[in-house]
Amino acid sequence: KLLYLGREYPKGADYFRSRLKAAFLKNKDVKDPEKIKQLISRGEFVIKELEALYYLRKYRAMKQRYYEDDNKNK
Repeated sequence: KLLYLGREYPKGADYFRSRLKAAFLKNKDVKDPEKIKQLISRGEFVIKELEALYYLRKYRAMKQRYYEDDNKNK
């Protein structure tokens, strides 16, 4: 899911993919179940943050399209 969400990352998909791969490789030897749960919850947090970023970008684009005249009149 992270790789899919990274396709629209502002700095580019390649940048996101390299960072994601580095994060997974850094933690590949983790065996502690508690630490694994923490890492999974961090990944889920990143997913939520990315989704919020994309929704905000979409909202700003829509707002700019429909309310462009209001900003020019002020």
